[in-house]
Amino acid sequence: MSKVILALGNDISTDDIYPGRFMATVLPSETPQFAFFDRTEFNAQLKAKAFPAGSVIVGGENFGCGSSREQACSTLKGYDVVVVARSIARIFLQNSINLGLKVVICPGLEAAEGDDLEITADQVLNRTSGRAFDQVQLPAARKGIMDAGGLIPYTRARLMARA
Repeated sequence: MSKVILALGNDISTDDIYPGRFMATVLPSETPQFAFFDRTEFNAQLKAKAFPAGSVIVGGENFGCGSSREQACSTLKGYDVVVVARSIARIFLQNSINLGLKVVICPGLEAAEGDDLEITADQVLNRTSGRAFDQVQLPAARKGIMDAGGLIPYTRARLMARA
């Protein structure tokens, strides 16, 4: 079970997740410090490691819209959070898969900050409200890449299996 640490609305842009003024910082080991930088209280909590791995950020429609910057995904992956949103912008989704950021698409999701969520293979269960919401399943290959931790670990594992 995971706790919702931030509940957001629709159209959360990559500028909100990882402000463009920090684009000179591109290393995945350095990007996390800028996650939701302009949401100063939340950013401070992230940097203080106030949330356990697997904590959930909830979004509405079109989460991760805006630019194609992959830093918006690496900054969140650096905190090992899960993004559960009603829909996810196409490029953000592909960047998440490639980098191994766990994302779940759940069109009917209703959850608030502090709710306890359980993510199963095909549903998101809000244990606080007692409601269940169906997930949109990713194709097996895309899910395999995300579950492997990203495209590089996935490819490495496949090549090693052939050797």
